[in-house]
Amino acid sequence: MRLDKYLKVSRIIKRRTVAKEACEGGRVSINGKVAKPGTDVREGDIIEIQYASKSLKAKIINIAEHVTKENAQGMYDIISGEEDKE
Repeated sequence: MRLDKYLKVSRIIKRRTVAKEACEGGRVSINGKVAKPGTDVREGDIIEIQYASKSLKAKIINIAEHVTKENAQGMYDIISGEEDKE
């Protein structure tokens, strides 16, 4: 699954366009490498997102095309930082 779509489906970032802009701005990395919006994500990958004053680091647990709001948080484990939705 594309990184920008995963961020939207998992509700780490509310809108796909915002997720795409964050990736294009170099604020999102996968396993320590800056990632583009079309980068494929896999279970076990570590995503790190740099916000203005803090960062979020999460491990991908599950990848699904469609998920309910209640189950979205089960797609990842927060390693460090706080979830900050844009």
